[in-house]
Amino acid sequence: MDTRVTAFGQSIRSPDKAVPDDVDDIHHRTFEYFWLGSHPVSGLVRDRLRADGTPINEIASISGTGFGFLAIIVGAERGWITRDQALERVTTMVHSLRKAKRFHGAFAHFVDAVTSKVIPFGPKDDGGDLVETALLLQGLICAREYFSGLTLAETRFRNLAHDLVTAVEWDWYTQGSDGPLWWHWSPKYRWCFDIAISGWNEALVCYILAAGSQNHSINAINYHQGWARSGAMVNGNSYMGTVLPLGEPFGGPLFLSQYSFCGLDPRGLSDRYCHYQEQVEAHTRINHDYCLSKFPGQDFWGMTASDGPNGYRVHSPVNDDGVIAPTAALSAFPVMPDEAIRAIRAFADYQVGKLIGRYGFVDAFAPGSNWIADTHLAIDQGPIVAMMENYRSGILWRLFMNAPEVRRGLDHLGFRHETREN
Repeated sequence: MDTRVTAFGQSIRSPDKAVPDDVDDIHHRTFEYFWLGSHPVSGLVRDRLRADGTPINEIASISGTGFGFLAIIVGAERGWITRDQALERVTTMVHSLRKAKRFHGAFAHFVDAVTSKVIPFGPKDDGGDLVETALLLQGLICAREYFSGLTLAETRFRNLAHDLVTAVEWDWYTQGSDGPLWWHWSPKYRWCFDIAISGWNEALVCYILAAGSQNHSINAINYHQGWARSGAMVNGNSYMGTVLPLGEPFGGPLFLSQYSFCGLDPRGLSDRYCHYQEQVEAHTRINHDYCLSKFPGQDFWGMTASDGPNGYRVHSPVNDDGVIAPTAALSAFPVMPDEAIRAIRAFADYQVGKLIGRYGFVDAFAPGSNWIADTHLAIDQGPIVAMMENYRSGILWRLFMNAPEVRRGLDHLGFRHETREN
């Protein structure tokens, strides 16, 4: 096996890990959410679909579209689509994104899948959403790095993608201070939400990209004072017998330790606050053990933000209304593959297959009340595709960690990344 490494220790190649046929089938079906369920003309990723795969509306999710870029790469690597098909799709997606209004380079949370016009996420939330934008760029950067050929089509795609990446004015979103990045800005309502992007949450990738930006980089002090809150994000307490390095009690919903790590490789990644593999493993273990204490012997686990009987909610051990979301367990594949496989089979067997929709598992269910979601959500399907692939081949981790802005950002913020793959 090729064991060469990059400056940040990331191997050039990785052996493909085999998975059982039923696991591969779920991986494939979930990928099809992005291949078959996205808008057929714009390629933008619909925010949600019914469980039978039919559209609910034409609201496209910006973060969901970021996960879509990752899914298209996976589809090409798995042979589910051809490389040419993948290139055509991502090029269509970039052209659609270029039509969308941006706010100092940042995208809104939602856009119309047909016209690319901004759709307000809620009252006064009609402008830039920096976390959605970071999750979009995570996928877009991976696609730019993946299509590295010298053909005219690949070169054009890279140039279009790079223009979107470099246009984000990360430094402007600091409001000129040494503190945090700020989540929202609107031309009409300005900074009215006053929400700092501070850790620990799903937005670590925001700071990495902001620090490594070619034209609009932030300073390390923004990370240390703003994100890390001068060390206040450190936890260090034990829950369910596991010590949690960072974040809120019991770790919160699992997406906090999953979204950014679709691209960021936590293995060997550390800074002055944490070894990030330990954070991801601890958060996942606590969530898993808490769920199994509620559902002993059933392998139902995974609490995160998802649909529930009362609408979309954040579910966690400290905000527990009995809802389990398959995305939480399946997106933990690189951390706890055996437990994830057992969860897949438990979900597949539940009520003789009632959790299986057109594009893999439905969004969530509540075993204690027999409630089952009738939806698929882009931001829940996407991490499944990405993280299962990171377990199988690691390609998304390699693409992202070798991108120049990511390497600059890690270096600028004092991260170390020392991975050797077996």
